[in-house]
Amino acid sequence: MKIDRSTLSPQHRKYLLHKKHQTIAVRLWQVGVLVIFLGIWELLAQLGAIDSFITSCPSKIGVTFWELTVQGTLWRHVLVSTYETVVGFVIGTVLGYAIGVALWWNESVKRILEPYLVVLNSLPKIALGPLIILWFGTGNLSIIVMAVIISVIITAINMLTGFCETDADKILLMRAMHANRWQIFTKLVAPANVPTLMSTLKINVGMAWVGSIMGEYIVSKEGIGYLLVYGAQTYRLDLVMTCTIVLCIMAGLMYYVVALIEKWVLKRRSR
Repeated sequence: MKIDRSTLSPQHRKYLLHKKHQTIAVRLWQVGVLVIFLGIWELLAQLGAIDSFITSCPSKIGVTFWELTVQGTLWRHVLVSTYETVVGFVIGTVLGYAIGVALWWNESVKRILEPYLVVLNSLPKIALGPLIILWFGTGNLSIIVMAVIISVIITAINMLTGFCETDADKILLMRAMHANRWQIFTKLVAPANVPTLMSTLKINVGMAWVGSIMGEYIVSKEGIGYLLVYGAQTYRLDLVMTCTIVLCIMAGLMYYVVALIEKWVLKRRSR
C-alpha cells in the first residue's frame, strides 16, 4: 500500500525523510566498514606486517577469483553446493514443519518423542557422517541428507514451541464454538505462527549451508566444501579465503531471498 504524500503533514514528511536519510547512512557505513577492513588487510599484507601466505590478502583473493571464474571451475562448484543446500533446506523445512504439527496434534506422542528431539538436537551431526555415507553412498544424496538432518530438528523444535505457545484463551474459545482440531490448527495456530516459520526459515539458511559444506568435507569431489578442503591440503590459502567469501555471498543471497519471501507473506497477512 503506497502512501499518498500529498495528504501527509509537514512533520510526518520530515520524519519520513529523516528515516530515509538514516537508512542511506547505514548502508554507506556498511559499505565503508567493508572497504576500510579490506584496505587495512591489503596494506598490512603489502607492508609485511602479516604473512600473506597464511592470511592471504584481497589482491590475491581477487586474482584467484578471476582465475576460477575464467576457467569455469568456480561456478560449477557453486552450483553443486547451492543445489545440495536448497534441496536440503526445502526438505528439512517441510519435514520439520510436519513433525512439529504431528507432535502438537497428539499430546501423548509429543510427551514421548520430545526428549528424543532434544537429544538429537544436541548431538554433533558430523558424528553421523560415517553412517550417512554407508547408508546413502558417496554421492550428492549423502550431502543432502546431512543438510536435511541439521535443519529438520531445528524446524521441528521451533515450530512445536510456537504451536504450543499459541494463545490458550483463543483455542479454548474455538473449542467452545465446537471447532475441531483441524479447524483450530488452520484458522488459529498455523496463521499465528507464520512469524515463527519465517524466523525458522532464516535460521535454516545457515543450517542448510552448514550441513552441505560439512557433507562435502567428509565425502565429495565437487562443491565449495571440496574446494575448501583441497585448498587447505595444498596450502593454497588464497583459494580457501576465496571459497569462504563466495560461501558468505551465497548464504547472504539465500538469506535475502527468504527475507523477501517473509516481507511478501507478512504484507499479504496485513491486508
